[in-house]
Amino acid sequence: MKQGLLGLLLLAGILGFGAKQAQAHPHVWITASSELVYAPDGTVTGVRHAWTFDDMFSTYALQGLETKTKGVYSREDLAPLAQTNVESLKEFDYFTFARAEGKKQKFLEPVDYFLDYKEGALTLHLTLPLKTPLKARQLALEVFDPAYFIDFKFADKDPIKLVGAPAACQLKLQRPSDGTAEAQKLNEQNFMSGDNSNYGAMFANKISVECP
Repeated sequence: MKQGLLGLLLLAGILGFGAKQAQAHPHVWITASSELVYAPDGTVTGVRHAWTFDDMFSTYALQGLETKTKGVYSREDLAPLAQTNVESLKEFDYFTFARAEGKKQKFLEPVDYFLDYKEGALTLHLTLPLKTPLKARQLALEVFDPAYFIDFKFADKDPIKLVGAPAACQLKLQRPSDGTAEAQKLNEQNFMSGDNSNYGAMFANKISVECP
């Protein structure tokens, strides 16, 4: 079993290809959908992600995994791979960054995580509980890989949902736009000089929720 496959790929890309080359272009593509989960009293309790990996990564991840039926992978078959990958993503903050009223929030380790396999692609499901559940008039969530080794694209249909949120809360999703190309040009000098530790932030998916 590959230990922390996604995490190892991230490190291999940065160390093996060289930081600048690895961070300049993504090597893994993820189609994402997420849910912000609320308690009955209106507090935000966490974020639930579903990340579907590209065909190439999915095929590589499944190499050497034996199952009863060839080409069929149950949750049980994939459980060890799900665990090792979730554990390896801890050092990357699970690519999920939150602020409430402008103040940075922390997440606990994932719960209810699993992998499933459909139509040639692996999907990682995980729930990130907030360390401190809270009520906030303004909540901001960003999903991205700072190294830009992984490209996150939110699904066209139902990319973000509010689960159990007060009815008056308003949700917005800002996808990486054409303006990113101009930002990339403006940051090219810093990137080439090695100041690229957060290069992927230019390609962040930005979610905002406003509640009365």
